Amino acid sequence: MAVASPQVSARTVEANEFPELSARFGVQGVPRTVVNERGAFVGALPEPQFVEAILQLAGVEPPAADG
Repeated sequence: MAVASPQVSARTVEANEFPELSARFGVQGVPRTVVNERGAFVGALPEPQFVEAILQLAGVEPPAADG
């Protein structure tokens, strides 16, 4: 998402090397995705579910599904 949009930024942190950040964001499993420091989810999701989770945590209404 960060590659596709200048409105999105992404950071990767090695949890074992930065224990203070791991504690701050409650990392107990990886990958842990944190959105705007408001919400997070753990695990690798298929792309449609990943996008849906990101939009929900960002407070953005997802586009209407065709069909």
